Amino acid sequence: MNSSNKHTIKRRSFLKKSILSGGGLILGFNFYNCEADVEIAKKAIPSLEIPEKWNELNAFLKIGNNGVVTIMSPNPEIGQNIKTSMPMIVAEELEVDWKNVLVEQASLNTDWYKRQVAGGSQSIRQGWESLRKVGATAKQMLVQTAANRWSLSLNECKAQNGIVSNIMNEETLTYAELAEEASKLEAPKEVKLKDPADFKIIGQAKKNVDIEPLLSGKPLFGIDTKKEGMVYAVISRPPGFGMKLSSLDDSEAKKVNGVIDIFKFEDSQSDLRGIMNEKVAVIANSTWSAMKARKALKLSWVKSDAVENTSDHDAGLNKLLQERQKEPRRNDGDIDKAFAEADIVLEKIYEAPFLPHNCLEPMNFYADITGDKAEVLGPVQTPQWARIRLAKLLDRPETDITVGMTRMGGGFGRRLFGDFVIEAAQLSQKVNKPVQLIFSREDDMVSGTYRPASKYRIKAGVKNGEVTAYHLTEACVNGNMYDNITNFFPAGAIPNMRIDTNSLESNISTGAWRAPYTNFLAFAEQSFFDELAKEMGKDEIDLRLELFEKAKSNADAGYEYDPEKSIAVTKLALEKAKWGKARAGISQGFCMYYSHNTHVAEIADVAIEDGQAVVKKITCAIHCGIVVNPLGAINQVEGGIIDGIGHAMYGDLSFEDGKPSANNFHQYRLIRMGEQPEIEVHFVPSKEDPTGLGEPSLPPAGGAIANAIFKATGKRLYKQPFVKEDALLG
Repeated sequence: MNSSNKHTIKRRSFLKKSILSGGGLILGFNFYNCEADVEIAKKAIPSLEIPEKWNELNAFLKIGNNGVVTIMSPNPEIGQNIKTSMPMIVAEELEVDWKNVLVEQASLNTDWYKRQVAGGSQSIRQGWESLRKVGATAKQMLVQTAANRWSLSLNECKAQNGIVSNIMNEETLTYAELAEEASKLEAPKEVKLKDPADFKIIGQAKKNVDIEPLLSGKPLFGIDTKKEGMVYAVISRPPGFGMKLSSLDDSEAKKVNGVIDIFKFEDSQSDLRGIMNEKVAVIANSTWSAMKARKALKLSWVKSDAVENTSDHDAGLNKLLQERQKEPRRNDGDIDKAFAEADIVLEKIYEAPFLPHNCLEPMNFYADITGDKAEVLGPVQTPQWARIRLAKLLDRPETDITVGMTRMGGGFGRRLFGDFVIEAAQLSQKVNKPVQLIFSREDDMVSGTYRPASKYRIKAGVKNGEVTAYHLTEACVNGNMYDNITNFFPAGAIPNMRIDTNSLESNISTGAWRAPYTNFLAFAEQSFFDELAKEMGKDEIDLRLELFEKAKSNADAGYEYDPEKSIAVTKLALEKAKWGKARAGISQGFCMYYSHNTHVAEIADVAIEDGQAVVKKITCAIHCGIVVNPLGAINQVEGGIIDGIGHAMYGDLSFEDGKPSANNFHQYRLIRMGEQPEIEVHFVPSKEDPTGLGEPSLPPAGGAIANAIFKATGKRLYKQPFVKEDALLG
């Protein structure tokens, strides 16, 4: 086995004790406290011998008596590779050899860890400095211990690869020899962090620490959970929004072998709209029995609220596009005057449908709620919020509730909401047994949260060859774009700019979907600027570069993106994609977009083959600060691009009488393996702190493809999915 692959050992026991060390270092982890755990660890990591004794230096670190180091990964692992990259940051400052590192997934502990959330592409960005300090603090404590033994100052000792050296006579002590004594020291209040030029682990490609268990099918995901005495639960929920249960006949269902109980229950906490929904739970000794019994239920559902149709949403959004807010989200200059004086006025409308999240692993969660304990475990992006809601549901202090985190088979925003955590806890409390709640694929798609359907009306005015006015109007089901998005491009680049946002209220559950709002806005905005450039008789790249330069000279305008970085990724993408160098049968489209603190430029190569538009290649240039793990970073960028292509071209969901148009993949079109283009990723070299990476590569994909398709076919695209507009996309 490659020595750079490290594995997460299955966690069978958590906290046995906790001690506050002076200076706030928290001690007391004991994960390998039984022979079975040690055997599992040895088999999972044959290159490392599990220590007989661990010494805890802080909430993140344990050092074994043989030099093996365990580093805790505090944030939920959703496929964004933070379970590898966050410990890399700690290990870098600790000065240990990565091949001697084990990684453990931490449970929720708000006293020890901050922002244990997977969302907004912020885990590395928010944890960067604190993780470095964790490693640097532990290193300094180890070096101080060695210095004390040798009666030397800190400056007369140095640490490298888990060894402290006496620079006076080259005497050495290993971390293993120092750890127990070091753990008793008071933590230093100030530590020196490494110069990025001296990094040895950060910036090096490291394989996913879970790669071997993932490839061999080891139980890492919530859906794999099995506990002694556990039963399984499935739920029948309303088949459409605006419907309620009117009658239940469970006589046939109860005859299914393995069924333990069937009952109705309701709550408002698991419904994101706060609506009291009555549901039917089936409890059984297997998922097969539970699902078979659910099929045998005879249920009647009746209308309780408005049962909405996509045609209703469409009409409502169109009306909202014509409305202005009394207080716009942004209002620079005087757009009415600028439009009145303009030589050219261009106005277009862009439309996007609802989208489900479609995580590979359907929603699931384990709960064991008794009079003595409240323990939940599973895949959730917001464990702290889940615990807050559980405390309210169970009428218990948050400190009495244990929330464990498993690896997630996708999230994309769906697992932010934790409705499944609440349901699992309710069912466990009701049957007084440990319960594993399981969603089927149909449950996931029919009873989920959705990216809201939305429309954008974009209008620009041109005077004397300059863009002088820009008006963006948003109409969105159940929401408005986030405040910071109003500070994205072209803010600062156009003197007269207004943004209005209008919400269409709906009883359909909507929520964050990977790169919220920007996942569609990037296509609308950037294909509009391509069309505007053509109307102005300008090259589309030249127009953008001119606008970036204008923003540079207007730095006090209040915008979030960095024009210099926008220019840098634009030029890098142009160079790497060989922009403008004609190739037979290839048309290129460009899109630059800033989101999640990161600048991304993408160029799509599109060809017409057998009458079909085919995306052949995406070239991506990205400025995300220091790249912690290039291997994981490339995977993240590629995944975002593929997701962006697939949903821009094919993703579609509508509603009829409150019911979604698709309940499984035979009805819902995703990108197929053969449709994935070649992807080439280039990072702008940087020594700045890392920014977001899980989401920023998704938004530009749709815009780049739409602009390339125009060049290939002469047709502008204004609606997603693109297949609805162009038969060439089939």
